[in-house]
Amino acid sequence: MKKQLLFIFILFTAFKVSAQQYILSGRVTDMQNKPIPFSSVYIRSTTYGATANENGNYQFKLNPGTYHVIYRFVGYKERIETVTINSNVQHNVQLEDEVFNLKTVVVQGKRLKSDTAANDIMRQVIAKREYYLTEVNEYSVAAYVKGVQRLLSSPKAFMGKQVRNTLDLDSLGRGILFQTEAISNFDFEQPNKVKERTIATKTVGLNPTFGFNKASDLQINFYKNIFYINGVSDHGFVSPVAYNGFKYYKYKLVGTTTENGHVIDKIEVAPRLDHSATFKGNLYILEGDWRIYSVDLMLTNKDNGLSFIDTLQINQQYIPITDKIWQPVSEQYTFEGKVLGFKFGGYYDAIYNNYNLDPKFPDGYFTGEILKYDTASNSKSEAYWSASRPVPLTKRETRDYQVKDSIASIKQTKSYRDSLQHSSNNFLVLPYLIFGHTSTYKSGRDSVYLYPFIQTFFYNTVEGYGLNLEARYTHKLNDFQSYDATPDVRYGFGNKMLTANINGNYYTDPFHNEKFFGGFGSDILDLNNVGTRSLYFNTISTLFSERNYVKYYKSQYGNFGFQRELANGVLWTASLSYADRTQLYNTSFNHVETFSNRQYTSNNPLKSDIPGVPDAPPNDHSQLFPENQALTFFTSFRLSFDQQYITTPTQKIEIPSKYPVVTVSYRQGINNILSSDVDYSFGSLNIAQSSIPIGVFGYSSFSVTAGDFFNNSKIYFPDYNHFLGNQGTTFDPTYIGSFHFLPFYTFSTDNAFLEAHYQHNFSGILLDNIPFMRKFKLEEIVGANYLAEKNMPNYSEFYVGLQRLIFRIDYGVSYEGNKKYIQGVRIFYGIR
Repeated sequence: MKKQLLFIFILFTAFKVSAQQYILSGRVTDMQNKPIPFSSVYIRSTTYGATANENGNYQFKLNPGTYHVIYRFVGYKERIETVTINSNVQHNVQLEDEVFNLKTVVVQGKRLKSDTAANDIMRQVIAKREYYLTEVNEYSVAAYVKGVQRLLSSPKAFMGKQVRNTLDLDSLGRGILFQTEAISNFDFEQPNKVKERTIATKTVGLNPTFGFNKASDLQINFYKNIFYINGVSDHGFVSPVAYNGFKYYKYKLVGTTTENGHVIDKIEVAPRLDHSATFKGNLYILEGDWRIYSVDLMLTNKDNGLSFIDTLQINQQYIPITDKIWQPVSEQYTFEGKVLGFKFGGYYDAIYNNYNLDPKFPDGYFTGEILKYDTASNSKSEAYWSASRPVPLTKRETRDYQVKDSIASIKQTKSYRDSLQHSSNNFLVLPYLIFGHTSTYKSGRDSVYLYPFIQTFFYNTVEGYGLNLEARYTHKLNDFQSYDATPDVRYGFGNKMLTANINGNYYTDPFHNEKFFGGFGSDILDLNNVGTRSLYFNTISTLFSERNYVKYYKSQYGNFGFQRELANGVLWTASLSYADRTQLYNTSFNHVETFSNRQYTSNNPLKSDIPGVPDAPPNDHSQLFPENQALTFFTSFRLSFDQQYITTPTQKIEIPSKYPVVTVSYRQGINNILSSDVDYSFGSLNIAQSSIPIGVFGYSSFSVTAGDFFNNSKIYFPDYNHFLGNQGTTFDPTYIGSFHFLPFYTFSTDNAFLEAHYQHNFSGILLDNIPFMRKFKLEEIVGANYLAEKNMPNYSEFYVGLQRLIFRIDYGVSYEGNKKYIQGVRIFYGIR
């Protein structure tokens, strides 16, 4: 019995020892003992390793045994060290500067001179670009992403003691603003299917303007012709190995060297033109295979039109996964910028371990879900992170985590939340005037939002001066369900009319975008149901420009509706409404400014803004429609093809589709039920897409809508199909689907119509050679809008403008029979 127990003990001890992992750590420096940040450290003949931190320190876990460890970074000679692991081992390494020697290069049996060698090498690389782009059909890899953004210097005028303490800055205004890290499994299948599962994520500090917080954000692939960097540019950049690379780049062979039996060519790449969508820096090419060995490239705001930052350094290192296949093992974005005297910088580092090139994904594995956060992904302990992160924290990063984790713990206490809630609920007059005021209760579960004063006090010619008292109450039932209610009381002192209503939403399933909605009461509504001008802007134009653009009517109504995503990318909406509608007339004619050539127009839009027809007087009481009742059914299906989305523990977040979105709508006026007077059938089809990338030329957007009233036996003006027009000198240049100078009501129709909108935003760097544009960092917009209706004159616009500093020319022309009406040529400017 004792022998058996002894055997079991020995066996258990041996198993424990064999399962024991030890830490290999150390520091990677150059020959002057200066740290080499982000050096790659990995085990030869595997894809397992780590990356050094900013101070050159590295660490990762290994089972007992003897390993050949490779230390490598761009510009340094690769070093292989033999290390035996039977306990924790610290192993420091110094890397020598890589020496690249110019020599005669042989390509396809030809001996080349140095002045032509680079071009011939790059021709070989470009010829194999597509092969390497599609070489790996699928793979699975473990990914770790680390990001840090810090303040490098600050203006003394802003660096009071309270600011330094709040941001945890030193006396020179330096400190870490933001830290993030994530551990995930990343799966890929050609041509562009991805699926990422985040196992752990940690974020502290201020939310940055841009970020790359997941593995899919750092999929750097220079074998693609156009390289996009989301968040820091609205256009793509031409890869140095693009099929047309010689059109954009000059190549120079710096020299060659030998690494672990491989001949590496260092190629300097430089743009042929200044201010172009190109990189500058160095490519390292594996001679013979003519593949990328490593990358060290740079972009600048001055030359490349970046947003938010001034410089962006991109580093990438490949390692062999098999004898013939190489994949990235580490990638870094390093950046700096300056805003209002604040200088900031940081990095995002991605490490890829344990490639599996034959994962055998089952059918239906890629469903559109490109990222899923595990339920406990954001609640991992510090012990978990210490054991799992492949990049050790610096002392400053460790302290930043400790301080901000401590602050976060305090913020979770009830006393702190109550104190913060009480402070945040303080009513401030100036912010309320423009932005409104929000008060929260019960630790954020309840909130009340008061709409701003500029939407509360108003003037129009129908109601005179008036008050529109509106607030929204929101209650969160749990992480998945909530409801809101918005009561509204409105009174016009001119027509002495009081209306009141309440509308609300009940959100039941955030993973299927499901909600119930409804409302009832009375209200004063715009005759154009797609929108014209807000109460505030209509008040300004009425009182100060003597332009009463918006026309109103009264509605006593009740409605109820439902919305749900039936399948991924298929959103269904349906509603039923009943309304008693009454025409209104002008009752007030006050104004601050008087114009001798203007007067207010009738509240009947068919009696004003008609080309060639004199406007009716402002006190006109002509009939637009009699009082009527309308029972209306509406339904629509929105189809987003190949819809991609992110799943968090509490919601589904849709990613804008790379294909056009199709929306099919139907509206039925139901007759003779509940005394309903209407009798019509209307259907429409909309196809739209925003921000279509057009390589280095910027991006385009379009929207096309066609519709018809299949039956219009009994229809009133509020039931017409209306268009999103604009009158005046203010507009949103970024919205696609509106007309810049189309009158609000003139083209409203009860017949067939077609409207089309197109806009292209040119990247600013294409126009940077024009001194005026370079000074203001401008982007050029060109676009066109078109409207055609049955039995109505057509309307078209073409516009050219500059964003940020807007200078736009709009031209519209209408035709009716043999007569031609010039709608208007208007030139103006404004700050975006």
